[in-house]
Amino acid sequence: REIKIDAEATFYDLHQAILSSCHYADNVPTSFFICNQEWEQEQEILLEDMGTSRSDEDLYLMKKTRLNELLEDEKQKLLYVFDPLSERVFFIELSEIITGKDLDNAICSRKAGEAPKQTLDFDEMMANNGGNLDLDENFYGDQDFDMEDFDPEGFDMGSGSAADPYEQDNY
Repeated sequence: REIKIDAEATFYDLHQAILSSCHYADNVPTSFFICNQEWEQEQEILLEDMGTSRSDEDLYLMKKTRLNELLEDEKQKLLYVFDPLSERVFFIELSEIITGKDLDNAICSRKAGEAPKQTLDFDEMMANNGGNLDLDENFYGDQDFDMEDFDPEGFDMGSGSAADPYEQDNY
């Protein structure tokens, strides 16, 4: 999706534009994260105050935070958590800042493909896979994981003696 939105709009306005462009319901506690260039989360912008933040942290709420307060540079990266239970996100990048142009409403100017389902139904996934929910390394998106990099010597695996409850044959 490509969404054009005014810099004075709030993160809530962007949230609504994303929901509309993906045909999602507005019944999931979503959030945005401002990220660095490596997509590491830095600042969270919440849909609602859930009372879980520490008092020494700045609390940003979507309805009260304007985009231009936290987004200043082209290529700025954000995550939009649209399914917090399954930790599924959209990766967003600010592609262009156009000065001197005001927009009354956010506009989805380009769509490609179908948006993923808003939430995953694990019962449905189990039924479709014959009761076997195979969560391989690609489920979480970590295709770079290599079992050869795993160092079993870094963990006390025991010597395999009878006194050791973690004998090799037991697992």
